[in-house]
Amino acid sequence: MTLLQPDEQAVTELIAEATAAPSMHNAQPWRFRFAADKRLILLFADPERAMPRSDPGNRALHIGCGAALFNLRVAVAHASLIPETRLLPEPGDPLLLATVRLAAPTGTAPGVDDLARLHPAIRQRHTSRHPFAEKDLPEDIQAALRKAAAQEGANLLFPGPWHADTVLDLVHDAENRDDLDPAAREDLIRWTRLGAEADTAVDGVPEYAFGPHKRDGKAPLRDFAARRPVADRGTTAFEHTPHLALLSTPGDTVADWLRAGQALERVLLEATLADLATSLTSHALESDDLRRLARDPVSGRGHVQMVLRLGYGPRGPATPRRPVHDVLDFA
Repeated sequence: MTLLQPDEQAVTELIAEATAAPSMHNAQPWRFRFAADKRLILLFADPERAMPRSDPGNRALHIGCGAALFNLRVAVAHASLIPETRLLPEPGDPLLLATVRLAAPTGTAPGVDDLARLHPAIRQRHTSRHPFAEKDLPEDIQAALRKAAAQEGANLLFPGPWHADTVLDLVHDAENRDDLDPAAREDLIRWTRLGAEADTAVDGVPEYAFGPHKRDGKAPLRDFAARRPVADRGTTAFEHTPHLALLSTPGDTVADWLRAGQALERVLLEATLADLATSLTSHALESDDLRRLARDPVSGRGHVQMVLRLGYGPRGPATPRRPVHDVLDFA
């Protein structure tokens, strides 16, 4: 697709690609505005979709917006334009997270072709809460995913057995805390869709995306049912040696969270093109004390922003998205 003069329909298509990004509980905490005279797309946080119990500092909200920003960059590059991106362009407006100017190509733009290459994966990527095969990840794929994270200023670590077991224990600890404090599940219950509501939902996690109950195995999966009955869900065994990856950033500021979101989505799109299924968990990162324990025990540096599970298996179903006209304004 070549798009030299972006009109409302074209921008609508770009935003539809952006909003295919993952976000915590599929809350889709973003809004966009297009300033036609400046060929500028503005990305805003939507505080009405924040999660005060499980994400009180809005870290996950910003990571989700960063993932949407990366998808937007990919879509713009696919349209043969240059996505000139600025993070946090107005210090006085904390809700304005980034701007993307749709610049016309004037020659070779470093990295644009590499962005456009990822475009097919935007619609193919889905979170999978199903069992993965007990099969190793090839070293060249791991290297490609580490490179993808590094391109966005983040680090992707594939933990060794001891460290991976520690992370799994932290996820289990987080689950136990939720069991002891029913109020901790308020955000999850708000953003899950059961029964007939799942068929008409435009956000949240519908019951058909919960995946089966885990009978055995160590895969770190949040149970979105939260003890509520879900028809025809089934129970099955998961992998005993899940392949985990920890995405971290050097700092832990809003800008770092936005970079983490972009790195996360680049990694997920690369993984999708490599025919990997993926899922995410932030459960053990929602408490500061547990999150500190998740970092690399060797270097002791960096701030873990997301735990990824990767492997070979079903990609999972598509989850609903809000209509673009609900999230996009034209200036």
